[in-house]
Amino acid sequence: MKLFEAIQAMKKLFSLTVVALMLFSSCNNQNKNIQVKTESEPETTSCIYDITVKDINGNDVSLANYKGRVLLIVNVASKCGLTPQYEGLEALYQQYKDQGLEILAFPCNQFLGQEPGTNEEIQSFCSLNYNVTFPLFDKIDVNGENESPLYTYLKEQAPFQGYPEGTEEFAAMLDEIHQKTGTGFDQGDAIRWNFGKFLVSKDGKTILRFEPMATPDMLEEAVQEMLK
Repeated sequence: MKLFEAIQAMKKLFSLTVVALMLFSSCNNQNKNIQVKTESEPETTSCIYDITVKDINGNDVSLANYKGRVLLIVNVASKCGLTPQYEGLEALYQQYKDQGLEILAFPCNQFLGQEPGTNEEIQSFCSLNYNVTFPLFDKIDVNGENESPLYTYLKEQAPFQGYPEGTEEFAAMLDEIHQKTGTGFDQGDAIRWNFGKFLVSKDGKTILRFEPMATPDMLEEAVQEMLK
């Protein structure tokens, strides 16, 4: 999905946010209890391959299974202006999976409740609407006290470096949503929105972070470099 189209979709979504914020106001106290982890908390994971996650069917999956493959890890949602990025992700996967790329998608409902469905509903949506064939995993939190250890590790290894140049309007929109809903997700190394991306090298030692507005085609050069 082109960046301009994504921004336009987000503008439409933002126009509905006023209504959503009214509904969210009753949950603000809950949201304020969700704190982004601070640097003072001890690091408990020394390597991404030490981490075990659950797949979309609830089965344990060790990330050690992916040693030797380049990983693109994405937090996804089904009802977001950026949801059509699934199409680009699948295209990237089809082009490079035989060369060693694996895409791991983690549904998350922390951004205006845009992933409300069950795992079964999410899996069906992705298959029917975008013909997704890359692995889907259990719905998780990517920020806050209940965040997945995977995302704690990814954020420690690849902190937030700012939004991409040329996306200032989109970035301001996201920050305003977080400020009005009191999530705190506009601070520190928090994941800012659905479809944030982490690209992990074959040995797990290099991790690059891409913010949500970076479309899959924008990552192609970095993917090619890591596959060498």
